[in-house]
This record gives sequence, C-alpha cells and structure tokens, in this order.
Amino acid sequence: MSYNVDDLNVGGQLKVGTGINGAIQEGEIKINGSSMIEGPMVVGSPDAFDEIEGTLMVGPIANDDPNMPEDTSPYKTVLGLSGAQPQAIYSKGNMYVQGDLFVTGSVDCFSSGRLEARHKVADRSPKLFDMPHPSTEGYRLAHACIEGPEVGVYYRGRLRNKTEIDLPSYWKDLVHAESISVQLQPIGAPQDIIIKRWDDEKIYLQARGPIPIDCFYHVYAERKDVNALVVEYQGETHEDRPDREGNDPKYAGVINTRTK
Repeated sequence: MSYNVDDLNVGGQLKVGTGINGAIQEGEIKINGSSMIEGPMVVGSPDAFDEIEGTLMVGPIANDDPNMPEDTSPYKTVLGLSGAQPQAIYSKGNMYVQGDLFVTGSVDCFSSGRLEARHKVADRSPKLFDMPHPSTEGYRLAHACIEGPEVGVYYRGRLRNKTEIDLPSYWKDLVHAESISVQLQPIGAPQDIIIKRWDDEKIYLQARGPIPIDCFYHVYAERKDVNALVVEYQGETHEDRPDREGNDPKYAGVINTRTK
C-alpha cells in the first residue's frame, strides 16, 4: 500500500523502519524535527546506483522542476569554478569521518572561498600526520613531510657483496637520470667506496682493498612524468604561481636538481 500526497509536513519525528535510535530520543523526550531511516537510502538521481553500495547513497541532482535555480551555487558551480557539475553533497559545516575515506577523483580544498591547492597549501605550516602512539598508551605521534624545491622520489636499502645498486625497473620512465644523487654509508669498516657512474637503471660502485662492499644507500631523483616545480615566482598569493594546473609545456622536461 502506498500514499501519494503533494506536501507532507512532519512536526515531530520521521521514522522509516522498525529500529529504535537513542540519538533522536523516544516518547515524550523525543527531539522534534529529527528523523531515523534504517536504510539503505538513495538521495538524488534514481539512476545513480544499481545496487546497495552504502547506508546512504547520494547521487547528483535529478530534479527537473522549473523552479530549480539554473545558475546559482551550489547547484551548478563549486565556489566559482566554471563548468562544475551539480554537487551530490554540499556542507557548510565541519565533517568528521571515523574510519577510512576513499576518493576515486581529485581532492580540492578551499579556504576563504578560494581554491588553495590539490590537498592543502602549507603557508609556512608543516604538512603533518597525527596518529595514536604505537608504543606509549595515552600519547600521540606526529610526523611532518620533508619538503624541497623539486618533485622528488627516493630509493634506499643495503648492498652486500655487490658492486651495483639495481634501481626499480620503472625509474627509467619515472625520473630524470640527470637528477640522480646517491649517498653511501659503509657498514663495519672503511671500504673506500666510490660511485663510478650511474644511469636510470643502475648505480655502479667501486671499492679498494679485499673487504667486500657492505653499505647502506639512499638514491634520490626528480620525477620527469610531471612538470618541474616552479619554486620562486613573483606574486601576492599562490594563485599567481605559474603552471598551477601542471600542464604548461613550457615547464615540461625542465629539471630543478641537475647532477650531470
């Protein structure tokens, strides 16, 4: 059985399902204007989901009512970005996620109505992660990302009884060979290790004396699959940075750190 009505006003509680939820209270102490829906629940376009993918599934706006605004944010734009699609969720308050957050598209963060960066502009603040301390109960552990004037990657490890460091097979397509630098730390005794030469596949070493090579190594390089980082530029805000989208051919193939 179903009922079709033009308008339905609920002054008290709206409950869909048989469960009891303490967050909205019950009986005389109920919270008016509250609701509880057991789910699964689909909001937005009915064609957005073909199967159960969550308790709450929110699709894009599919309402073709003539009274829907055409050009008013947040229906057609995202804080001034032209060409944006209608937003499935638009929040003007804080959001807290207790669990994992999976994103299949890009992440754009806004501050004071302006697009700041792909994730967040540091603005002299370190890029941190914060987590429960793995060893000491009641404490937390905070680390910061290392920063530098390049889009860099590293490869590290230990070399024993060999004279060649084999770099990852994908490095030849990932990094500029001309940007590679190597740090070596002998283990156990001085070995007079030198770097004879290098390319994007191997680091070739040489040692003097009868002691076989045993050392730690760190290899650093700059990525070539993305445009070079524009480190210094004239401007008042981050929006003045050249090649903000990372697709200006002027900066393709440029190397920030050259070692050859």
